[in-house]
Amino acid sequence: MPDDRYTLRKDPDGTWSVVDIFSDLPAVVHNQVMILMDVEEAEEVVHLLNGLDRAKRVAAATRH
Repeated sequence: MPDDRYTLRKDPDGTWSVVDIFSDLPAVVHNQVMILMDVEEAEEVVHLLNGLDRAKRVAAATRH
């Protein structure tokens, strides 16, 4: 989706990272850097993180 904060990046070694598009750095979840993943796992994490981010933005918008 166009408003997604997280995306996939294929790394030179063939693994995948989940990247925050604002910082261009790998996402960190519970002190775990989202790198060295297979594509299915990375896609799942991207979907989850984007869903959480959207929910957070909606909640913030409804408070104003």
